[in-house]
Amino acid sequence: MNRRRQVYEGKAKVLFEGPEPGTLVQYFKDDATAFNNQKKGTITGKGVLNNHISEYIMLRLEEIGIPTHFVRRLNMREQLIREVEIIPVEVIIRNTAAGSICKRLGIVEGTVLPRALIEFSYKDDDLGDPLVGEEHITTFGWATHQELEDITSMSFRINDYLCGLFMGIGIKLIDFKVEFGRVYEDDHQMHLVLADEFSPDNCRLWDVETNEKLDKDRFRRELGGEAEAYQEVARRLGVLPESGPGDPKGSEAVQ
Repeated sequence: MNRRRQVYEGKAKVLFEGPEPGTLVQYFKDDATAFNNQKKGTITGKGVLNNHISEYIMLRLEEIGIPTHFVRRLNMREQLIREVEIIPVEVIIRNTAAGSICKRLGIVEGTVLPRALIEFSYKDDDLGDPLVGEEHITTFGWATHQELEDITSMSFRINDYLCGLFMGIGIKLIDFKVEFGRVYEDDHQMHLVLADEFSPDNCRLWDVETNEKLDKDRFRRELGGEAEAYQEVARRLGVLPESGPGDPKGSEAVQ
């Protein structure tokens, strides 16, 4: 077991160099942030739960042909991922109006949209991740026209599949945010993969019967019960860990 060099630390995860070229170890923290890092806190056990939830979602998406950066889960808080070149654009898919779109457009929260809506934001914390249009993305070279077309197609496929998956366990997928990256193969061919994570940190999940929020909005709005909400999502997906969280302070990837 060798402690590995830290490559990057974000608001909810830390990346370490992986055991082999082209890989990284992604460590999930319990840190919680909201409103572009203006609000900070901790949700006990969140990292463990998000690691298991994201593993499950990534594996299911791979089964329907969505390529991801996920390789395998290493332990309670870490997973091995492929190193990617992140495209600096966050993709937001909305099925029901909630959060910022309600403030921007004066829409009543909970309004079901007539069709899934896609939005893009430029990944820059200092600028507050501003919304951008397709012309911004291609003009400034963040992604090509073809990449943007592929990203849009994959995002809607992800939405279609996950809406059904969550509905099957009594949860409505209100909206979510995902990121994509480029992977370069030995023959220098490039392809896009889903990166980062998929967890209650970057999506809104409401109980079908009660509309109870089962995501990070509980932290944003100081509703309480954040850990219990994350646990409930993991329980319904069948991935709630039976043992307590292993909590390595740094990456110790298995050789």
